[in-house]
Amino acid sequence: MKIFEEIESEVQSYARSFPRVFNRAKGELMWDEEGNAYLDFLAGAGTLNYGHNNPVFKDVLLDYIQNDGITHSLDMHTKAKGEFLQALSDKILKPRNMEYVVQFTGPTGSNAVEAAMKIARNVTGQQNIVTFTNGFHGVSLGSLAVTGNSHHRDAAGVSLNGAHRMPYDGYLGDNIDTIEYLDKVLSDSSSGVNSPAAVIVETVQGEGGVNVASIEWLQHLQAVCRKHQILLIVDDIQAGCGRTGDFFSFEEAGIEPDIITLSKSFSGYGLPFAVVLMKPELDTWKPGEHNGTFRGHNLAFVAAKAAIDHYWSDNQFSEETKRKGRYISERLENIVNLYGEGNFTTKGRGMFQGINCVDGEIAGKITSNAFRKGLLIETSGADDQVIKLLCPLTISDDNLKKGIDIVEAAVKEECAKVNVIPEEKIYFSAA
Repeated sequence: MKIFEEIESEVQSYARSFPRVFNRAKGELMWDEEGNAYLDFLAGAGTLNYGHNNPVFKDVLLDYIQNDGITHSLDMHTKAKGEFLQALSDKILKPRNMEYVVQFTGPTGSNAVEAAMKIARNVTGQQNIVTFTNGFHGVSLGSLAVTGNSHHRDAAGVSLNGAHRMPYDGYLGDNIDTIEYLDKVLSDSSSGVNSPAAVIVETVQGEGGVNVASIEWLQHLQAVCRKHQILLIVDDIQAGCGRTGDFFSFEEAGIEPDIITLSKSFSGYGLPFAVVLMKPELDTWKPGEHNGTFRGHNLAFVAAKAAIDHYWSDNQFSEETKRKGRYISERLENIVNLYGEGNFTTKGRGMFQGINCVDGEIAGKITSNAFRKGLLIETSGADDQVIKLLCPLTISDDNLKKGIDIVEAAVKEECAKVNVIPEEKIYFSAA
């Protein structure tokens, strides 16, 4: 359609990588106007963990709308909100012995991050937030200040203040515990790092290149935060809602964040929705002190409750996700061993994984090749050097295999062109 070229802003990005007009989607598949089907390993950048148009949500949403259910209500109490909160409490928080207050923010992840940092600053009386290299927390000015990516930061147009940046796990090498460095600078009054209000961290850095914090590193981080009386914020916007296997990505580490941000797949259906979970003693807001017109999105409440009821009433979905994650790990390791020539490596955890191609140009060629074969998949990392797999958690085993087969074929073809793989491996055929 010419209308996109005529009046849509140049800021568009995914439309450039996938130049098609899409008009239908179901599960892990999308179709363009010409009827071509594509496997979706992008999933709304992690917003569609339960797939497109999941009938579990669609049916309850259609019923709610048909019965004139309230759509917008600011922060007034509604039946939909109450039922969502009850499900969240009964099936997510209480079984994990988590006592948190729920704050509804504006509908994006950035909104949740802004609110989390604001309450941390208000409670502690401190201004600065410790963040980590390659972290991504949003593009509004406050969340952008704690984001590392220069491409996004340079677009701000103003100085970005209020953050201390520290090296993430593995940033200085595998054998260096960067939390020791954090502890050192916080313990030294001459380090130049003022006493911060909070630390914000992703357990898996999605946009930063699928970098994974180890269990030990996360546990050490919490210990240092408690030692220095600093609040710990876990940004679980992309890594949460089952992406790593457990509902929260930090569960395996056994840590207890003071504040948690959730968005993306939290609504279940891909509807805009974001919340902040905070320990009750931190809830010092004055009425209306932090607000937003769309903090009462009842359609999201309805779908989010259905997601919790259907997928998180027991451990079955979590175990299935972990099983698929193990399959992804095995396949990616095999691809790297066959074609990486010692340069490529695998990254990630659960169903949040990728291939580090080191070179952004190669990674881009591989994802473009995969798109021509019918797979939507993106790159991430400072130089777009990591091929990132974010397929719906509900994907069938057959389509998961098919999608990774396409990745493998694309890797094989593009690596052969630049002589990355040995000649005897060029003719390898995926099983």
